[in-house]
Amino acid sequence: MRNMAMVPGILALLLSGVLFYAVYHKPVTKQVASPGSVASPTQPFRIAYFNLDSLEAHYEYFKDVLGQVKGKENEMNAELSGMEKGYQKKISEWQKKGNAMSQAESEQAQQEYAQMQQAYQIRKQTLQESLLKHNEDLKADIRKKIEDYLKDYNKEKGYNYIISYESNSFIYVRDTTYNITGDLITGLNALYRKK
Repeated sequence: MRNMAMVPGILALLLSGVLFYAVYHKPVTKQVASPGSVASPTQPFRIAYFNLDSLEAHYEYFKDVLGQVKGKENEMNAELSGMEKGYQKKISEWQKKGNAMSQAESEQAQQEYAQMQQAYQIRKQTLQESLLKHNEDLKADIRKKIEDYLKDYNKEKGYNYIISYESNSFIYVRDTTYNITGDLITGLNALYRKK
């Protein structure tokens, strides 16, 4: 009788083993490269890199974009500075009147001062958001130009990956044989000069 109670347990264990084998045991199949893929098992795995700091320092379009960004920042700062000067002038007028102001004039000046502060903050925020969007658009444009150039460049070179290297990245050892920074700078500058 005791043996009869063990039969369902043993049967459940055997079924679990069969199910485990059926689910996790898959036959090994040979992977076939899809048409248009560059790498095959017989070709070596190739990675190239470019130095982002050098690219930023020598890519002419990037320098021009930095100039645009600085110009837009200067315009924003000049506008905000002009607003501040206008507000300071108005505050100076109120201070000159000082005690000669009536209660109603004083309340109106305080209300106007609060409106000036609010207008300044709104304008500052609007200008900063506009500058940020402008900067993000320019970064996206630079990135697209680099990606488009690298796609054409890699048709001939056949790298599996092309990565960017920055001085603060996690890559500690670099083989300069695979550094394509010079090619990238030369090619991007040639394209930029054409346009």
